[in-house]
Amino acid sequence: MAKVRDPEPTPAFNENESPLYRLFCRKNSAGKSVISEFQFAAGERLRADFERAGLAARITSSWEGERTGARSYAAISDNRIATLSDYAIDARKRVHSAFDAVGPELSGVLYYVCCLVGGLEQAERMLNLPQRSGKAILSLALTRLARHYHLLKPPVRSAESREFAHWALADFRPRIMPQESDAHQT
Repeated sequence: MAKVRDPEPTPAFNENESPLYRLFCRKNSAGKSVISEFQFAAGERLRADFERAGLAARITSSWEGERTGARSYAAISDNRIATLSDYAIDARKRVHSAFDAVGPELSGVLYYVCCLVGGLEQAERMLNLPQRSGKAILSLALTRLARHYHLLKPPVRSAESREFAHWALADFRPRIMPQESDAHQT
């Protein structure tokens, strides 16, 4: 009988500690939520991968190395890559690829809000963003993240836009060299 692998464990969700959930439940002046359903799903997926990867900083001391009596470098080091599970390694790869897909300009706000579960004001201060710009930047970052996770369809391009090369008319030809009469003038 083949042994069935346990499904990947999912981190617990506490709606009171998630700034994304608060933004998803908050309504703007038009009566719509501040972030959409696909943006919320993308942010929570990133948060879950971040927690599975074990990338959060430790809050308390760890005495594991002393308790086991092992004197190897892995026992006293903070780099525990050798003891990580396959789930954690895969989650780290997913987090890194998500940040790469979003880009360095927008990944900072995702890190503070989704991964560290900080507020928008805190993210604005830490990233030196203009005040009250956090919602707009977070919305852009979450939309790009949702595209990375394939929660949104890529934008549809028309047949004309695929061959778009310049703003000129179809019969336009740029002049690279001066005309013969201009070149021979002294």
